Amino acid sequence: MEPINVDDLQRFVGATMEIAIEDKQGGDQAPVVKKIIKKIQYCPDHTHVRFYFDTMYFLAVPLNSKVNQTEVMFSASDLESGLTYTFQKV
Repeated sequence: MEPINVDDLQRFVGATMEIAIEDKQGGDQAPVVKKIIKKIQYCPDHTHVRFYFDTMYFLAVPLNSKVNQTEVMFSASDLESGLTYTFQKV
């Protein structure tokens, strides 16, 4: 499995995205939210990719996640936590 490539994700910068986090283990489900992606970069220790919504707030996705993506969608499943992060262009 290849790690997430930040350069490939730059197509989402500036886009309004619907973001969902699904818990495969049946825990509480977070609501789907619409956010504009301002910046995408690796975290300082290169274990996660950060999707910034402004200069301070971000969502971090583990680099070792199983990835599925198209031109308008990015989905990453973290097998360790059981969470799936889905970003869909609106």
